[in-house]
Amino acid sequence: MNLRRLMAVMVKELRQMRRDRITLAMIVGIPVMQLLLFGYAINTNLRDLSAGIADQSRTSASRALVMDIVATGVVKPVQEAATPQELVESMRRGEISIGIVIPPDYERRRAEGREAVQILVDGSDNAVQSAAAQLAQMPLDGRSSPLATRTISVVGFYNPQRRSAVNIVPGLIGVILTMTMVLFTGVAIVRERERGNMELLIATPVSSAELMIGKVLPYVAIGLVQTTVVLALGMWLFNVPLGGSLLHAYLAACLLIVANLTLGLLISTRAQSQFQAMQMTFFIFLPSILLSGFMFPFAGMPKVVQWIAEALPLTHFLRLIRGVMLRGASLWELWADVLALLAFTTVMMTTAILRFRKRLD
Repeated sequence: MNLRRLMAVMVKELRQMRRDRITLAMIVGIPVMQLLLFGYAINTNLRDLSAGIADQSRTSASRALVMDIVATGVVKPVQEAATPQELVESMRRGEISIGIVIPPDYERRRAEGREAVQILVDGSDNAVQSAAAQLAQMPLDGRSSPLATRTISVVGFYNPQRRSAVNIVPGLIGVILTMTMVLFTGVAIVRERERGNMELLIATPVSSAELMIGKVLPYVAIGLVQTTVVLALGMWLFNVPLGGSLLHAYLAACLLIVANLTLGLLISTRAQSQFQAMQMTFFIFLPSILLSGFMFPFAGMPKVVQWIAEALPLTHFLRLIRGVMLRGASLWELWADVLALLAFTTVMMTTAILRFRKRLD
């Protein structure tokens, strides 16, 4: 063992690492990213859940009850309804997560000690169900017990048994598609360059747009096969329901597949090697799985982090697939998330085509 030769190898490795900006960024970036995400962005205490209120009593006591509930900070009223049915329809479309129903005879029910208030909750997210259950049990104001005689019941929709598989399996489709589709196309252009196929492509009349679209389309079929496998196993092994149209579930998957493939193509135009492409894919995958609402409740994140999460395709897909499979909604009712995925795909594909040049340098 020669210490001089050993030191020379170590210095060479450090210099090579310094030249590799992606690796250098991962050395510092990954610890910083995880610290910020777990310390600041991720919060299991839900706040400002979108809520609809159907106050059929319209008395001073019912208005005081609504103010007490809002004062907790758990819910944020975004809609008023005349009947509970309107709240259920809004919940099915994903417009609200919680519905508060105060019956016309609220004060009499309260005096008799009967069920006086109903909280309707979107059970497609178990964290929302837990928040609603705590809201029904806690004293909603800081005073002794004027709310103790207000009997509140929680009615869960779409997953009343609170089975975790019902919530996880639809989201797992998006996680798998995000991980595989971005990685597959992330190394596509780089692999052509490393194998020497780029020279052949340069000599052909294939345009940049034709090459990019041709790279994407075969993987769409692969993504649909993965979607089918997860759906079939989820329904067979875990009895995950399909409340909406199977066609709409596949269309939602197609939107995510194409969005992730175009993102992977953009990565492949930047990466210099397949290893770099994998590193850059990891930078995309980590925030996607943590901020999209798959592992941690979306409503518990700060507003700034929610804005960042809105730029991730997985965030919009989770809303689509859970809306279709669990709530029975159609894609037309969830049009905002559909447009978001289409816009993301257009921007990523256009940028990738503009960045790609049929050159070896």
